[in-house]
Order: sequence, then structure tokens, then C-alpha cells
Amino acid sequence: MFPGLIARKLGMSQVFRQDGTVVAVSVIEAGPCLVTQVETKEKDGYNAIQLGFGPVKRLNRPEKGHLKRTGHLLRHLREFSIDDPASIQLGQRVGVDIFKAGDIVKISGISKGKGFAGGVKRYHFAGGPKTHGQSDRHRAPGSAGGTTFPGRVLKGRRMPGHMGNRKVTVGNLEVIKVDADRNLLLVKGAVPGAKRGLLIINKIRPGK
Repeated sequence: MFPGLIARKLGMSQVFRQDGTVVAVSVIEAGPCLVTQVETKEKDGYNAIQLGFGPVKRLNRPEKGHLKRTGHLLRHLREFSIDDPASIQLGQRVGVDIFKAGDIVKISGISKGKGFAGGVKRYHFAGGPKTHGQSDRHRAPGSAGGTTFPGRVLKGRRMPGHMGNRKVTVGNLEVIKVDADRNLLLVKGAVPGAKRGLLIINKIRPGK
């Protein structure tokens, strides 16, 4: 019924499967979330729900007015597309129990910011030659464009610049374990971002 949750990355660990193989997992605090708004095609032009996550002490007046009907002050608000919003109630609580072991999900987050980085670090360039008198070309990016034609640097050229701190989505992640009592979700593999970073989890397909 619910397509996903707002969550927070706690770190990484490992678990053992029944056959004894070890699996690296990301530990995620998923929910609990609160339904703060229900959008319908008749009223808003599309079907979606807005979920809120994380208590907060202070909000400005427009934010307080928006959340007044739920009776809670929430820090993070995100929308999720949904086919049948009629079955969702305003103020409804959504927990990690909407997932089960074996589900396949995709997770979006903001990657770690690395600051200004060169071509070798940012795009894994090989660098320049290490011999024949080349003493300052080891990490240089090389030629950036043509001379007479096209006579400019083409858009999209991979060059040094700001690295990280952007939205990254990782798909086809398997849910290994769900701990509803502690609102924890164990997902196989790594997810974007640093510890305590905000994540958006969307269910792709249910487990077998």
C-alpha cells in the first residue's frame, strides 16, 4: 500500500545467512513516518502522499500551519507517488513493517561531499607520462578540446570540479532483515551518504 519511507543511515555491519555466508549490510533507521498530506488527481492533478519524518522543536508559521492537522512538528517532508490515495488517512502512522525480508528497494541520498577534486580523483584519469622529462604532468587532465575545430571546450567535458554532495540513487538492493521493534532495516550493500544522512527508500518489487 505504501510505496516507501523516509529514513536515516546509521552505518554498516554484517550478518550471516542460514547457509553461513556473510553479507555486508547497511543499517537504516526507517521511520516511523506520518502522513502529512494526501494529494488526489481531482484536487491536485496527481496522486501522491506526503510523509513527515523526524521530530523538531521549532518551525516557522507556514510550516506549523501545514502540519497543524497532524498535531506533530516534523523536520523532513517528502512526497511519494501512489496509485490509490483514497485508502490513506491524514495523520496515519507508517512504520518499517511495510517491508519484509527479500523485498527489492531503491534508495536515494546525498553523497559525501569531497570538495574540489582533480580529474584523477574525480573521474579516475590515468594522468600524464611519468618519464621523458615530464615532471609536472602526473595528475594533469590533458587536452580539453580542439584548436581550430571546434575551437572551444565542448559542454559536458569531464574536468576538475566539485565532487560529491549530489543526489545518488542505488537500485536493486535486497532487504535482509526488518526489525520493527527498533525501526531498523538491514539492506544488502552500501547506500549513499554519510552516517545520519537522510535517505528515501522506494519499494521496487516484493520479495519471493
